[in-house]
Amino acid sequence: MITIPNYGMGNLGSVANMLKKVGGACEIAATYTQVANASKILLPGVGRFDAAMSRLEELGWANVLREKARTGTPILGICLGMQLLAEHSEEGNAAGLGLIPGEVRRFRFDGQAQLRVPHMGWNRVHICKRHPLVNSLDQTAKFYFVHSYYFECREQRDHLLTTPYGQHFTSAVQRENIMGVQFHPEKSHRYGMLLLKNFVEL
Repeated sequence: MITIPNYGMGNLGSVANMLKKVGGACEIAATYTQVANASKILLPGVGRFDAAMSRLEELGWANVLREKARTGTPILGICLGMQLLAEHSEEGNAAGLGLIPGEVRRFRFDGQAQLRVPHMGWNRVHICKRHPLVNSLDQTAKFYFVHSYYFECREQRDHLLTTPYGQHFTSAVQRENIMGVQFHPEKSHRYGMLLLKNFVEL
């Protein structure tokens, strides 16, 4: 069973529908107990970093997520949910969950006027290391992005995927049982379905 915390900052229905489509059982969690008892967690997110962290703190779920991470529960962050895994973000002042060392930075493209912020649309990924989450993906894989900020890992070993957009930014992270993807797998058709299926089967 995959638990999707409902903290008011994501399109949970489309994520849940895609998980079911690839054969995953899931629940949308509205209580502390559901999150605390989760065997696997998918943390979506759309919006501002500080607002998301504030909401998780208000619900008492931030520390629960940290404890679940510490005790080995698989956690996958999507879009803003991936950024929340970091320690801090340039988007605000709140501390993140701190599950993977690094900072969230805003794209800056001085002298590259053709590159717009937010980075929006389809883009390819480069696989940095093998991991079950990216099984059967190849270098032709493309995913759908909508974001103005990106995760800058402190340690090279935490890079799972990178994507070219003015620079090669980290588009997926992984450290032990903690994973995150910057793109929207629920909007990324067959490659998104493949990645979510891999998460279901972890």
